[in-house]
Amino acid sequence: MIIAIDGPAASGKGTLGKRLAAHFGLRHLDTGLLYRAVAKALLDAGHPLDDRDRAIAAAKALDPARFGERTLKGHTIGEAASIVSAIPQVRDALLAFQRDFAAAPPGAVLDGRDIGTVIAPHADVKIFVVADPEVRARRRAAELKAAGQAADEAAILEDIKRRDERDRTRAVAPLVAAADAKTLDTSQLVIDRAVAAAIRIVEDATRPR
Repeated sequence: MIIAIDGPAASGKGTLGKRLAAHFGLRHLDTGLLYRAVAKALLDAGHPLDDRDRAIAAAKALDPARFGERTLKGHTIGEAASIVSAIPQVRDALLAFQRDFAAAPPGAVLDGRDIGTVIAPHADVKIFVVADPEVRARRRAAELKAAGQAADEAAILEDIKRRDERDRTRAVAPLVAAADAKTLDTSQLVIDRAVAAAIRIVEDATRPR
């Protein structure tokens, strides 16, 4: 079984992906980490984020086994990832890896921004997670503070709005719900209720007719 979860930054899709994978005995891939790792490689080397050739080279050289998730989850890396992810050749370089991950037994939960539309258009279940920008900014600020990092909620909100606009309007694989995706609004849901709602969506979609 393949479950595709898409949605904007800080909508809760990553947490839902992990919990659904654990519940259904599937593997999980936060595809955003791939783009964050490319962005970090460029930043670490002192290269501009819009350096297409170096970004493509970084994408082809990725080793997910060496990812440090805590480092990659930083706010600065997230903003940088939004820039490199708009480079079509970077997306192409990461496409095969994501599809291979999804296809390997026993199946997987992938979360990102183009899973249901590009990476796994034939996924068994597609969920499009949304939440109000203000709610997402508050969650992200709390997440950063819990990790011991500084967090300016107002600045985070502005960054989220910019990322939303960039993700929705990019020429390649824009953020959009697949036609057959179920929308899950987590604005008013604590995580356990959001997970329960997502589980119901999966069970309804996979129940024998």
